[in-house]
Amino acid sequence: MHGEDPLSPEHLARVSAGLGVEARLVQTLPGGDINRAALIDAAGEPVFVKWNADPVDRMFACEAEGLSALRDAHTLRVPKVRAIGPDFLAMEYIASATAAPDFDEKLGRGLAALHRVRGLRFGFHQDGVLGVVPQPNAWADSWVAFYRHRRVEPLAAEAERRGSLSGATLKTLRQVTSRLGSLIPAGPAPSRLHGDLWSGNVMASETGDPVLVDPAVFHGHREMDLAMTELFGGFSPRFYAAYREAWPLEPGYERRREVYQIVPLLIHVILFGGPYEHQLRACLSRLS
Repeated sequence: MHGEDPLSPEHLARVSAGLGVEARLVQTLPGGDINRAALIDAAGEPVFVKWNADPVDRMFACEAEGLSALRDAHTLRVPKVRAIGPDFLAMEYIASATAAPDFDEKLGRGLAALHRVRGLRFGFHQDGVLGVVPQPNAWADSWVAFYRHRRVEPLAAEAERRGSLSGATLKTLRQVTSRLGSLIPAGPAPSRLHGDLWSGNVMASETGDPVLVDPAVFHGHREMDLAMTELFGGFSPRFYAAYREAWPLEPGYERRREVYQIVPLLIHVILFGGPYEHQLRACLSRLS
């Protein structure tokens, strides 16, 4: 798959220019569904680099800004950005190791601490990219308005444009969207969110502690991060217990979780289609 393609000399030259030192390829690493990855040596320093031959505009700049926002929260460990280019992002290399016995508890408490970092409004100071899907982040005073106009409606329009959703699913989605005011709160605390919190975006460092990677940061209802962790699995009961001990959830979360899972499901429908529409339709039917 493309995630294991080699780093070309042209890309390596651009990374070297960004770092300000000559870099050499050490090892190609498994990438994801979108980007390629490698370990390079930059004047004796190990550096992780991810790149894309056909990137979405500003995708790596947005990711770098999100990493900076997470680091500024001083909660969980986040890799330092070393250099950015239009088609690459070079970061501190963090060797992955076995999770420590208290990994889940540290992750739960750390995520709760991140969520206690407040924004003044809902959104972010720049638009973002989740995968290759644009993520509008213009500020809003109402969480319902933000969730409707910056998340659900643009994603539904993109899915419709691509022909990824059936007419019946779109009709049900619009019915649920029209009722958002009765399904989610208008004014929860605008928490700093990771924004793409699935198990593949959490790793164990060389000391076994949790590290957050690949964010799509904005300020929103903290339950969005938690809802995504529950969508695709990979997080233990100890993680959730530690989070709730640090910051208990408001009553009704189980219902709101379904609402917040609409967004990652729409993104997966756009990117991958297929079975994700069935999963989205099931989610919508439980809210209808």
